[in-house]
Amino acid sequence: MISSPMSLTLSNFNLSADHGFLSDPDPLTVLPDSYIFSPLEKLANRLPQELAAGTLRKHLDENAQRLMAYAKRTEIHLDRYLSRENNRVLKRLKLIFDYLGQAYVWGQDPPARVIPAGFAEFWYRIAEKLDVPPILSYSSYVLDNWHRIDPSKPIELGNIAVNQNFLGDTDENWFILVHVDIEERAAWIPESIINMFYALSDKNVDVLETYLLLLTNPLKCMLQTLYRMPENCDEHIYYTRVRPYLHGSKNNPALPEGLLYDGVADYHGKPQQFRGESGAQSAIVPSLVAALDIRHTQTAFTPYLDEIRAYMPKGHRLFVETIEHLSRNGYSILDFVVQRKTSHPMLYDAYRACRQALYDFRRKHYEYVGRYIHSQAQQYAGNPIAIGTAGTPFMTSLKQLMDETLFE
Repeated sequence: MISSPMSLTLSNFNLSADHGFLSDPDPLTVLPDSYIFSPLEKLANRLPQELAAGTLRKHLDENAQRLMAYAKRTEIHLDRYLSRENNRVLKRLKLIFDYLGQAYVWGQDPPARVIPAGFAEFWYRIAEKLDVPPILSYSSYVLDNWHRIDPSKPIELGNIAVNQNFLGDTDENWFILVHVDIEERAAWIPESIINMFYALSDKNVDVLETYLLLLTNPLKCMLQTLYRMPENCDEHIYYTRVRPYLHGSKNNPALPEGLLYDGVADYHGKPQQFRGESGAQSAIVPSLVAALDIRHTQTAFTPYLDEIRAYMPKGHRLFVETIEHLSRNGYSILDFVVQRKTSHPMLYDAYRACRQALYDFRRKHYEYVGRYIHSQAQQYAGNPIAIGTAGTPFMTSLKQLMDETLFE
């Protein structure tokens, strides 16, 4: 673990100076020279049609048998494809397996309780290379799931499209793309956090104040994008058509024992329970909470917030943990600011403005959770109103986190 702010660099965490937590370079839209996995990629490209026709499970079963036969024939020597150095290919593979796996489970009633051998083995091995669980996560759903319509223009709504979806609805695509735009607007937050810790290490009040003020800008831009969610994503359509594919196998009454990944030796024949895709798997807010040393009350929700980090890309997870470690071990920006409240009131005001901007973003998010999930859940049987996409109680907890972000 890095023990000094002066050792922080973006490269330590595979973060981008231009795009922050988003993929850089832009994600692959097709696998290169991928004859082994090309049938799966073609199946993923047909996913909306396969789900509409009810043929996805049949065709994925056929592909799983082919993959199992190939694995036995080659003893699964796939370093050419599953190399950690070939990160863009790994991310593309993970996206394909994540979408097909989720569609296999949730695309028909009742949900599937077993992922077929062959497919399960490769899904597990790809996820293992990326150090994340074999389930759809925010990285596949958002961070690696976009392309620019005009490559010469910015990453923003109007010039981005999704690489993969389940049903192909406008609402589904817009929901993803709003998150991509938010991530891009947050692009220089990681570098700003690093520069704030440089300033803190040097006890440079002026530089720290400058970066705190600058940090409010991306937060305000993120909020403006978030306001656009209802333009093309209806809450009823989101709840009934988009959200069902984001469920996980943990704390889910439809999968009481979890999900069996058939043939995965490391799971010893036991069903696994993983969280569903959630915006909580984005590193933006956790990084800011750690950097600003926002001290949230420990509740029953806290273990979930810690657990969900395992679903972040490894570099993002390490960034959050490193900033958190520094804040708790002699480099607290909060303590530094409070100690200088009288001598440097403008620094104090800059810190408070930054927390206010984060509060405003969290407040809008809380409003949407109530509108898109909580209110909708009351209209449908079998959807407990206290449970979010990742299988956790959320409304009371989100309000607590929001309220504790304010600073006076």
